Amino acid sequence: MPRTLTTWIAGALTAALALALAAEAGAQSKPPTRAITQIRGDLYRFQNNFHFSVFLVTPEGVIATDPIDADAATWLENEIRARFGQEIRYVVYSHDHRDHIAGGEVWEDTAVVVAHENAKQVIVGEKRPTAVPDITFTDRMTIELGGKRVELHYPGRSHSDNLIVMHFPEERTVFTVDFVSVGRLPYQNFPDSYMPDWIDAIRFVEGLDFDILAPGHGPLGKKSDAAEHRAYIESLYRQVLSGARAGKTVEELKQTIDMAEFRGWGQYDAWLPLNIEGMYQRVQANRRGN
Repeated sequence: MPRTLTTWIAGALTAALALALAAEAGAQSKPPTRAITQIRGDLYRFQNNFHFSVFLVTPEGVIATDPIDADAATWLENEIRARFGQEIRYVVYSHDHRDHIAGGEVWEDTAVVVAHENAKQVIVGEKRPTAVPDITFTDRMTIELGGKRVELHYPGRSHSDNLIVMHFPEERTVFTVDFVSVGRLPYQNFPDSYMPDWIDAIRFVEGLDFDILAPGHGPLGKKSDAAEHRAYIESLYRQVLSGARAGKTVEELKQTIDMAEFRGWGQYDAWLPLNIEGMYQRVQANRRGN
């Protein structure tokens, strides 16, 4: 190869690498998207990029939920002090997954940390980078502060074996993380999930008295959105189970499963094949053929 061509190729590769590194550095240095918006009354929603949590302001302090990460928790704590003149007195973890509950140690000097008992076991066992829960419960618990309250419910296994639903009755709102979305497919291949328990957990949510559905990702919704999300998972589960019993492979299922009525949902093209893969794995793990 002529030396000039070799030199040109080397220069082009160097330039491409420099552009890639610059783009990566730019993405890492880009400040996170953060916001606080009112849901209803004294209940607010906190956004940190693609993750959301909620918090309830009372005259005696704040009941907060998932801290998301240490930087986000620090930012939110400062904003709550500046806007409301209050300290965080309780923090409730939705479940044990790191991307939602990291950073709880930022609040543990003023707050009591609450989670499901199964979540505490995982948080300790996996050494999650967050505060260990001070109080745990099994089925139901109510937190009251400053004349306001939040009801915590364990609906059974779903996206994990420790994910809970937080019901704010006065604000007629439920906070549901990762196992109920609004107009979007479930995440990829259903990691750390239980089927068909997930369907029953959504039915539990539908049985609560609320108007506003606040998921851990994506836009706010209403009770009918929970029913639609359940309908998607029920249809997918039913079709995958039927196909598995007929001896179809996961690749064959990807070609035959019909979820067209949900085509307008977010991540449909990207996540439907992964949804089928994940559902197939769980169906096969919990059935015994002839």
